[in-house]
Amino acid sequence: MKKSAKPKQNRIALLTLLFTLMVFMIFASTMLIMGLAGYILIRSGIWTIEENAKSDLLFILLIFALASIGVGTFLALTLGRLPFRPVNRLIRGLRRLAEGDYEARLPEGKHYLGKELSGSFNRLAEELQNTEILRSDFVNSFSHEFKTPIVSIRGFAQLLNRGGLSEEQTREYLGIIQEESGRLAEMATGVLNYTRIENQKILTGTAPFNLSEQIRTCILLLEKKWSRKHLRLSLEFQEHTVTANEEMLKQVWINLLDNAVKFTPEGGAVEVSIQETPEQIRVRIKNSGSEIPPRDQNRVFQKFYQGDRSHAREGTGLGLTIARRIAELHGGSISLESHDLHTAFTVTLPLRNP
Repeated sequence: MKKSAKPKQNRIALLTLLFTLMVFMIFASTMLIMGLAGYILIRSGIWTIEENAKSDLLFILLIFALASIGVGTFLALTLGRLPFRPVNRLIRGLRRLAEGDYEARLPEGKHYLGKELSGSFNRLAEELQNTEILRSDFVNSFSHEFKTPIVSIRGFAQLLNRGGLSEEQTREYLGIIQEESGRLAEMATGVLNYTRIENQKILTGTAPFNLSEQIRTCILLLEKKWSRKHLRLSLEFQEHTVTANEEMLKQVWINLLDNAVKFTPEGGAVEVSIQETPEQIRVRIKNSGSEIPPRDQNRVFQKFYQGDRSHAREGTGLGLTIARRIAELHGGSISLESHDLHTAFTVTLPLRNP
């Protein structure tokens, strides 16, 4: 907080200084112009002040004051447009954003204030545009993902309702309905979990537990998936204990292991290793197969993002986002490396609750 507060205080101080200088320039310019005008009038003999003519002196001073007000107002209106021109541009840009035009951008200012305002606004507009693109993609793809199993369930339910099917066909159609309804439930659960975890600010329910045993349990829960693809599993770790929220960390291992199994080709390998230091613990889940392109490596943790569209129907694009958020709540992080026909996610966690 201190690092971010200091630049903000510097900006406020600079803006205050600029405003003070502008007021001083207007005041000084007004006095200079009126003083010069009075000097010229007196030197040219247009205005003469006789001795003991107090009324003439008061009249001249009154005219001088009124003229100063007029000149000062004119200078304020003229010079005041210069520093506030970037502010006017910012207001117009904000109006465009409020109307839904997320492509609005401000030209780079020539001075410090203009550069600061235009740079901050353009970053804001870019983030809003990216969020809108993700939201639009999610609505399109996720509504399609929801519609597909619903249409499938409805169609096979209608066939069952008509009757006249063999026992084998009935079992087949019931199996499809069961599978599609399970996929619907999984998608809905994923969205609900993400919403809950995204809004959580404080980590609660932490306790010490056997991390190694938890990972072995998660691997067993996915046995049907990795055995179907004949994958080779390698577990390289001893017994390790960590203080954390056990239920939340279970989601991390399920998501990462399921992701590894999903993208590992048949007959490939999945490796899980754990390294512990006095301060933290690292869990590395590595799988063989195709690499993640460098352009996609920074986007895999974005919500609803799915790089390989061939596996899109197998998930919601929220697994890695949820895993990273849970790691951050624990004071840890998740890193990715993908090269030499393998991909590895490394989860770093503190040994004790931060």
